[in-house]
Amino acid sequence: MQGGIRSILSHGNVLKNGVLRHMRVARPAMLTRYESTSAAARIEEHGFESTTVSDVLKAKGKGADGSWLWCTTDDSVYDAVKSMTQHNVGALVVVKPGEQKSIAGIITERDYLRKIIVQGRSSKSTKVGDIMTEENKLITLTPDTKVLKAMQLMTDNRIRHIPVINDAGMMGMVSIGDVVRAVVNEHRDELNRLNAYIQGGY
Repeated sequence: MQGGIRSILSHGNVLKNGVLRHMRVARPAMLTRYESTSAAARIEEHGFESTTVSDVLKAKGKGADGSWLWCTTDDSVYDAVKSMTQHNVGALVVVKPGEQKSIAGIITERDYLRKIIVQGRSSKSTKVGDIMTEENKLITLTPDTKVLKAMQLMTDNRIRHIPVINDAGMMGMVSIGDVVRAVVNEHRDELNRLNAYIQGGY
């Protein structure tokens, strides 16, 4: 997975620049200089790297955007893991008791494995707050973060889930799977637009 992600990141701009260069010289006899420049500018404006994290959350839908994926610092690790299992997710945002908008950290499957299973601790007697990744180490995204930037953050920090935060609090959660799908779809759509331009669709 990490190798595939790095490949997308490293080859995305190469692909973009190569096709755009081809666009600018593909039909010189059929376009005036102004028309050619304007068309290329329109393509670039709506081209690669335009999808944001907000778009990803909207595509997932309100019921699946992860805005409800949270537990409190006082919950048992057992209950948190049970919730992950029931909802088929790998992480929960952790909030302070009675303060749903006050994020305290995040708990993941990795935390459970490393800090409970490997250390032989009881998940029923250990609180989430004792094993979570705390807020000062938590990586978050804003709704306007581009998906390629989100992918880069996940790859560089070897994490698979990132909460999305705005001024009002938590908007949702995106996973590495969500981000990869968005990038692949964006590149596919972009190639279709560029091909249409080359073939005379613009």
